[in-house]
Amino acid sequence: QVRLVESGGGLVQAGGSLRLSCVVSGRTFSNYLMGWFRQAPGKEREFVGGISGIYGSAYYADSAKGRFTISRDNAKNMVYLQMNSLGPEDTAVYYCAAELAGSYEYWGQGTQLAFSS
Repeated sequence: QVRLVESGGGLVQAGGSLRLSCVVSGRTFSNYLMGWFRQAPGKEREFVGGISGIYGSAYYADSAKGRFTISRDNAKNMVYLQMNSLGPEDTAVYYCAAELAGSYEYWGQGTQLAFSS
C-alpha cells in the first residue's frame, strides 16, 4: 500500500512564498512519477506540475511556470513544491499524487494554502 502525506500548508500574504512537502511510503519511490494538483473552492481540481522518477525532470502548468518549482529527494521518499510570488488566486487545497502505471493512482489528503489580509 502506498501512502502519501502532504505538509507545509498555511497562511501567506500576497507575494509570499511557501514550500509544500509530500512524503511517500513504499520501497519503489524512484519509480513513481509524482504530481502536484490543487483544488480551489468551487472549482475542479487542476494539475500544477509533475516530476519524473529517476531523473527528476519537472514540468509545469502555465499557471505555475516561473513561480513554482518541483523537486524530489528519492533517498528520503520526498517531493516538494516551492511556491513563490503567491497571490489570492493560488488559494486551494494542494495534493500530491503518485503515478506508476499511466495514471495517478495514489493521492494524499491535501494541505490548505490560504491568504491572510
